[in-house]
Amino acid sequence: MGQEASAPVDESTPTQTLSARTLDAVASYIKDGRAQKIVVMTGAGISTAAGIPDFRSPGTGLYANLAKLNLPYPQAVFDISYFRSNPLPFYTLAHEIYPGKYKPTISHCFVRLLSDKGLLLKLFTQNIDCLERTAGVPTEKIVEAHGSFARQRCIECQRAFADNSMKEAIDRHEVPRCMYSACNGLVKPDIVFFGEALPEDFHRNRTLPSSADLAIVMGTSLTVQPFASLPGFCAEGVPRVLLNSERVGGLGCRADDVLVLGDCDEGVRKLASALGWLQELEALFETHNPEKGPEVQHKVPKLQARSLDDEIADITRQVDSTLRLSSEYCGSLGESMMSSKPTLPQQDTLSDKVPVLDRPGITTHAARQDSPNRKTGEDEGEEVHGHEGKSAMIGPKRKSSNTATPVSLSV
Repeated sequence: MGQEASAPVDESTPTQTLSARTLDAVASYIKDGRAQKIVVMTGAGISTAAGIPDFRSPGTGLYANLAKLNLPYPQAVFDISYFRSNPLPFYTLAHEIYPGKYKPTISHCFVRLLSDKGLLLKLFTQNIDCLERTAGVPTEKIVEAHGSFARQRCIECQRAFADNSMKEAIDRHEVPRCMYSACNGLVKPDIVFFGEALPEDFHRNRTLPSSADLAIVMGTSLTVQPFASLPGFCAEGVPRVLLNSERVGGLGCRADDVLVLGDCDEGVRKLASALGWLQELEALFETHNPEKGPEVQHKVPKLQARSLDDEIADITRQVDSTLRLSSEYCGSLGESMMSSKPTLPQQDTLSDKVPVLDRPGITTHAARQDSPNRKTGEDEGEEVHGHEGKSAMIGPKRKSSNTATPVSLSV
């Protein structure tokens, strides 16, 4: 179970469940009440838009910043053996990515919306950033395959450590120790390090997708096992939707697989629009990102509302302004018209003084700006963030499903 052919389905192959391999068909499937148990699987690509830095960008990535700590290798920061001997590098990193510094994205809010509507069976995430929790997805609906910053404990006696004490220690750039003096062991968040087993919660729920009636996969390359096996547990005929920068994990090989390749948040907005949920989704997003909400909701409609008369009026004003600035040219033109043998200026002089104008409504539409550290791609080994499918995986790929896999660091 979980392994399947990777060849894309032929376009002529008819669907089994959906009316077509499109988002509109998926939306109809949901609105018709046929999708009541939706499983969502996410990777670091859904958190990149939150501004979370990647690991590999030269000079700005987290690995580059950790280099000054003289690690034997970058991934040592997530090696449990190294942590026992030197926890400082990890806590230097934790100070940069600890929950509270970043806010949920549209993709996180969409998962919350599914939960609010009673449609979310379970969210499986590779990320440790807790942004799903921040967005309001209930804890019992989340399976954090690689752990998270949500809890922490002593690595010796396994006693839990208070959240506020953890935050205070990280804010002060200190390494927290067990509160029990007889122990004084190191405290570590419940993030899966190399050399540690995956959470029992993941193994307990791993086959849950087999009971789903719809799967949505977002922002992951599906290259790291055992997480990568999850979509394969969906029964034949169950639609699977991929919102990602590229086709991954064999998705697209079944008749009811729908691939939406490109920006993850934009794909989510398209699905929400087809469902008639876009306004509700944007409102939820704005509650978490009040400084971004107005820009998202009002900028595009203003541009779309422009009429042809508006554009002509703007062009006229820009031309008038440019000609007023060209007083020297206007003066020379007036003098030439008064002479008996008028002499017009050379064409290159005219073009120098009256530049070609861009059409308003096109050049004025600002391109979407992402984090300067953003990387697009996959969440394979040693990668920590990418935009749609860029996993925050740290370290080489592992074949075993019983030991720790690279951490998905979308924090």
